[in-house]
Amino acid sequence: MMKSRIRLVLIGVLSVLSLLAAACGSSSTAVSDSANAVADAAETAQEAVTDEVSDTTDAPAAVADTDTIVGTIKIGAALSETGKFSVEGKDSRQGYDTWARWVNEEYGGIDMPDGRYEVEIIYYDDESDADTAANLVQRLIDEDEVEFLLGPYSSGLTTGASAISEAAGVIMVEGNGTSDSMFERGFENLFLVATVASDYTKSGIEAFAANGAKTAVVAYEDTSFPTAVANGALKHLEANGIEVLAVETYPKDPTDLSPIISKFRGLEPDIFIGGGHYIDAVLFTNAADDVGFAPDGMLITVGPSNPKLIDELGDSVAGVVGPTQWEPTMAYEGQWLGSAQDFAARYETYWGEPPVYQAASATASGLALQIAIEQAGTTDTDAVRAALKSLDVETFYGPLGFDERGVNTAKPMGTVQVQDGAINVVAPDDAAVSDFVYPRGN
Repeated sequence: MMKSRIRLVLIGVLSVLSLLAAACGSSSTAVSDSANAVADAAETAQEAVTDEVSDTTDAPAAVADTDTIVGTIKIGAALSETGKFSVEGKDSRQGYDTWARWVNEEYGGIDMPDGRYEVEIIYYDDESDADTAANLVQRLIDEDEVEFLLGPYSSGLTTGASAISEAAGVIMVEGNGTSDSMFERGFENLFLVATVASDYTKSGIEAFAANGAKTAVVAYEDTSFPTAVANGALKHLEANGIEVLAVETYPKDPTDLSPIISKFRGLEPDIFIGGGHYIDAVLFTNAADDVGFAPDGMLITVGPSNPKLIDELGDSVAGVVGPTQWEPTMAYEGQWLGSAQDFAARYETYWGEPPVYQAASATASGLALQIAIEQAGTTDTDAVRAALKSLDVETFYGPLGFDERGVNTAKPMGTVQVQDGAINVVAPDDAAVSDFVYPRGN
C-alpha cells in the first residue's frame, strides 16, 4: 500500500518537471510558477511517505497467543494390561492418564514459547512379557514416531525396553522399574523418579532393629527387581546388627511358596523379608497361614501398600510391613497438581479408588517430563535431557532431582504397616503418621 501511494505522487512530480522544462525560455514569472509547483509536489510526496510510515509503525505487531493449543506432543508407553503384572499395569496406566487429563483439561497443555501443546499417550499391552515390551517400544519409536516414552511396570520389562529407547536416542522417564543394575549401564536417556530397589527395605529394617529384632530370614524371586531388593536388605540387615538365618530364592512366576515358608518356620526368626511383586505377597501370606509361620515381623516388598491386599486377605496381613514410594498422608506439595492429598482426591475422582504408590510414581514420571520440556522451551531431545539432569523441584510426589545415573536421589523411601485395616506410614520418623507396631500381635 505504501509503495503504490508513493509511486502515484512521484508520477505527479515528474509531470510537473515536464511542465517546468516546457516553460524554459518563457517569462520569469512562468518559470517561477513552475518551480513553485515542483516544490509543492515534492512536499506532497514527502507527506505521503511520512503518513504511510506512521500508519505502519502505529499498527500493533502480531503477538503469538501462548494460551492457544498449537500442537500435540506424542508420548508412548508399553504397559501390562494382561499377565502377571496386570494389577500394577492398570495402576500405572491410571497414573499416566491422571497426568495427561490434568495437563490437557486443567493446566491447559504443556506451556511452550510458541503456545501450548496437548499430550497424547499411545499405549500397547506388553502382556507382562519383557520381549513384547521391547518390541512395542521399537514400534512406538519407528511407526508411531513418539517423541518421548514413559516406562513399563517392573524392572524386568523396563530393562529391555530402556535399551531400545537408549539405542534410538529417545528419552524414557519412569517410576516403576527400580532395579539398581539398570542404572549401572551408563545410559543417558533413562530417568527414574522413584527410589532404587536396594533402598526399599532400609527404613523398615531400621524400625525392626530399633524395636529389638535380632534374627531374620529372606526369600525372593530370582529376577532383577526382587534380587536388587534382597541384596539391599541383606546389606541393611548387617548394618543394623540383625543376623540372617537363611536366604532362599525361587524362579519367576511362582504358584506355591509353602515349601520355603515351611523351612523358615523351623528356624523361628524374629522377622521375615520377602522380595517379589503383588502376587508374591499373596503367596507368602497364604503360605504362612497354611503352615503356621508367625514371626514377630513380616516385611514384603510389594503389596502391603496396596488396599487390594487388605481386601483380598483381610486379617492375615495385619501388622505386615512394606516399603512405599509415596502415600497421600505424606507432607509433599508443589505448584503442579498441588499436595499429596490434592493428588489423591483428584485421582479418586477420576478412577473411583484411592491411588497406590505405583500410580503416583507414574503420574510423577509424566510430570517430570512436562517440567523438563517447559524449562527447555522445546521438545529437542538434548535440551530436554539437560533440563531433566538439572531438575530441582518440589512436587506432590516429593522432591525431584536426578543424579548422574538418572536416579531421583532427592526423595527418601517410606515404610507402611497394615494397622486395623488401614495402611499407615510408620517410617521414617519425619513421615510417620502412626507408631510402628512390633511384635505384629501387639
